[in-house]
Amino acid sequence: RQEVPGLAPSKYESRRIFAEAADGESIPMSVVCLKGVLDAEGPRPCMLYGYGSYGICIDPGFDPHILPYLDRGMVYVLANIRGGGEMGRHWYEEQGKYLTKRNTFLDFVACAEHLIEEGITAPDRLAIEGRSAGGLLVGAVLNMRPDLFRVAVAGVPFVDVMNSMCDPSIPLTTGEWEEWGNPNEWKYFDYMLSYSPYDNVRELPYPDILITAGLFDPRVAYWEPAKWASKLRTNSTNPRAKVLLKMDLEVGHFSASDRYRYKKEKAFEQAVVLEKLGLAGAPPQA
Repeated sequence: RQEVPGLAPSKYESRRIFAEAADGESIPMSVVCLKGVLDAEGPRPCMLYGYGSYGICIDPGFDPHILPYLDRGMVYVLANIRGGGEMGRHWYEEQGKYLTKRNTFLDFVACAEHLIEEGITAPDRLAIEGRSAGGLLVGAVLNMRPDLFRVAVAGVPFVDVMNSMCDPSIPLTTGEWEEWGNPNEWKYFDYMLSYSPYDNVRELPYPDILITAGLFDPRVAYWEPAKWASKLRTNSTNPRAKVLLKMDLEVGHFSASDRYRYKKEKAFEQAVVLEKLGLAGAPPQA
């Protein structure tokens, strides 16, 4: 194992827990935090991360970018929801794409509910995050259960599903039909419309939301997050919550390539989360 300067791995602990989905399926979650945090009384500030698309596995591993969360007493959770491939190919092919795609979102809600029911966190202490198709996940669950979350981070979010998938002139559209379905067929059109984040925004008490996007993104065009932010601001009934849109005018889908600039962008996102969870100014724990 490669040594990381200044890091003491013995400070942290990880666990594997499971949530029960609406259809009875067990959804695994990987949990990491400072030792002793899970043994403390009361709900803890928590970040729940998810993706759940294309059969991609989001496996637990060392990520230095989550240390600012962990060192301030937060619990970080990876939700291995259906649509990914963590539990085998069927987790994606049979249970997480086309006409079973809603399982992805319901699984994520089940994970959040489990964390709350077990006393690990509470709705006013729970943040969520997802990027790209994970941004679609964030948008969908916010429409389903905005009451479960305090703050959400949606990075380059694929949220205008219907308009994008109905326009074959967009270079990536027809290839994406293999994931979501072809909206020229009514069965897919109706099903996709039922979860498309932009199309399902309505008057709800949405939490604080940070949306990040890139002007030169060839995968999720900049207007998708921009119009989603506008519609959220118009429809949110939560007078205390803000919808923030951070549009980078120089980058594409994968954020800044310069590592120091990338770290600055992560720091901005984390600063928003920490402020909303009441941890602004909290020093890292020794």
